[in-house]
Amino acid sequence: MINDKAILVGVDGSHASYKATWWAANYAKHAGLTLQIVCAYSLPSYAAVSFDATYTAMGDDNAAHSDAQEILSKAKAIADEQGVEAATLIVTGDPASVFVELSRNYNLIVIGNRGKGGLAERLLGTTSSSLPAYAYCPIVVVPYTDDDGNLMHLNNTITKVAVGSDESKWGLKALEIAADFATCWGAELDVLSAVPNLKGIDGEDDVLKSYEDDLEVRIKPLQESHPNLKINKRIVSGPAVSALTKASYDHDVVVVGSRGRGGFTGLLLGSTSQGLLQHAVGPVYVVPRKYVEAAESRLDTVPSSPAEVPTKSLEEIAGVEEVPVAKAEPEVAKEIEKTIDPERQ
Repeated sequence: MINDKAILVGVDGSHASYKATWWAANYAKHAGLTLQIVCAYSLPSYAAVSFDATYTAMGDDNAAHSDAQEILSKAKAIADEQGVEAATLIVTGDPASVFVELSRNYNLIVIGNRGKGGLAERLLGTTSSSLPAYAYCPIVVVPYTDDDGNLMHLNNTITKVAVGSDESKWGLKALEIAADFATCWGAELDVLSAVPNLKGIDGEDDVLKSYEDDLEVRIKPLQESHPNLKINKRIVSGPAVSALTKASYDHDVVVVGSRGRGGFTGLLLGSTSQGLLQHAVGPVYVVPRKYVEAAESRLDTVPSSPAEVPTKSLEEIAGVEEVPVAKAEPEVAKEIEKTIDPERQ
């Protein structure tokens, strides 16, 4: 089951998680990766905190397991609609800690956001246990709606990628990953660097020039390693969260690091309710702190890919079970897709 060519997507029966499944399957097909789908529940109150709907009597493990299989069958059908064959897992217990351990084994983990509580709330809820901050592989968080409850449309093809750039090692790794991701899709890459509001400050032009020079230095290696990638660079004034949230409106994906001193990579350390993950209207690709630090023996050594992060077998991770399930009928998947993204019809 350890597969550095696999994407893992978490589902809980919510429309938000099914939308994440669609995005994960679409990317897996494009990038030639395999897909694994995991459903998590906990007892005795699984219906209240894990699944998006109340299914059967709380505390009934057999019923919860059966419901998880039904959810997986629907998600598997969504993947199948895109020609992606998916394996299925069930996780029992606290999903936050289990997902962190599972993240050692994957190229990418995808989760939906703005469902009705459930899995996303448990994985994104607090900074101390937030999956995007502590996973060993990158995380993509796919929004279901905007802040006003409007459904978000996802494109089949990614043409524009934005990345928040600063000089921290997390920011530099995010820049490298964004370049690889954009190249994979043949997309443009917009590199954004945040600066404080400099209006009225003595030497404003000189300070701005220094930021521009620093950004140019960070981009130069990318231009050499990705000669066919169109890279646009921009200095933005004001809060990083605002700049990247705004970018999510006209970019297919926004890439950011999850740890740093201020700037872009520091924005995920604050309250997630006020941060990018809660307000972006498009997928956010997070480069976690642990991913960057996992293979470090010196400060300047980072893993070049998730494959370099030490893995764990499923037998070593408590509460994880591979459970083959039959996919739901195609009509079920089409009905879900019609609900989660009407513009696709």
